[in-house]
Amino acid sequence: MDNTKGNYAMRYASGCLFGLAFGDALGAKTEFLSVTEICHRYPPRGPQEIEGNPARVTDDTQMALAVGEALMNTTTANLTAATLETPLRNAFIKWWRSPDNNRAPGMTCLKACSQLALGIPWQQATQVNSKGCGANMRVAPVGLLPLGEKGANAATRAAIAQFQAALTHGHPTALAASDLTASAIADLAARGDPQGLISRLRSYALNQRTVYHADWLGSLWQQPYINTQEEFISRGWDECLAVLDRLDAALVNPKRDADPCEATGEGWIAEEAFATGLLCFLLFPEEPLVALRRAALTAGDSDSIACLTGAFAGAYMGMAAWPEDWIVRIEYRDQIAALGQLWD
Repeated sequence: MDNTKGNYAMRYASGCLFGLAFGDALGAKTEFLSVTEICHRYPPRGPQEIEGNPARVTDDTQMALAVGEALMNTTTANLTAATLETPLRNAFIKWWRSPDNNRAPGMTCLKACSQLALGIPWQQATQVNSKGCGANMRVAPVGLLPLGEKGANAATRAAIAQFQAALTHGHPTALAASDLTASAIADLAARGDPQGLISRLRSYALNQRTVYHADWLGSLWQQPYINTQEEFISRGWDECLAVLDRLDAALVNPKRDADPCEATGEGWIAEEAFATGLLCFLLFPEEPLVALRRAALTAGDSDSIACLTGAFAGAYMGMAAWPEDWIVRIEYRDQIAALGQLWD
């Protein structure tokens, strides 16, 4: 690995993106299985190592790389909806058409991308009733986007996190959960203390609760029984605030041997994938491999939960978190490394 940009251990962007892929690869083997079934197949406590060379990932990593590719391919001086939409649309369509798109991708992403490929405006292509975890399993590159690059500031980063979700998942909770996930990654990569993270995220959610990024989201809010932009977006943030309460409660008396899905949900929907992935990290904030293995040993959407756990752990600990043997074997290693090195 090239180590020309600073201390290897402190490469938080690379740590985050490799961690996402490692969690994805580890959890891919256990998705759709109960904890009992997982322990039976991988005794005594679930999968401990990524397998294969390359160790295959799922659509979670593929789509995170698509978001990163879109950000890299935006060549204009400032990121706006007008400058990012085409690169993002093209990256999603490229993923949709790829022969490697055979890793049990979500129906929401498949349907929305098929509509995007027809040239349909994204506000019509998106699935407005979906808040699936496909919205935020791929948002890590946005959380790593350096402020100041291409005119990005905190508000722009929040808008991009919601915008990339909105192209496929138009539900307000998908937008808010993606924003919250990116905020958590940015916080940890900036050396935020894990013990105070939930409190900071709650403050962020409350501050953003009625902020609708109209320049990016346009008329998306205009849905049946919604009267204002603020009413639309606040519905999403309220569901995120509720899952933060569940996360707080789970950490009062941590049950490290229990399935985290019992506390914060199975992760099929965006806010629960965020919360359960974060719970696995916060149960073992200084033990990234233990956190990943806990995330893979879950009854729910294990690959998405584990990929988010890996993103959080890697953003916090950098590349030092991960075994060299895993780094050289993970699928898409070169693309992950290139994107991470760009922002390390």
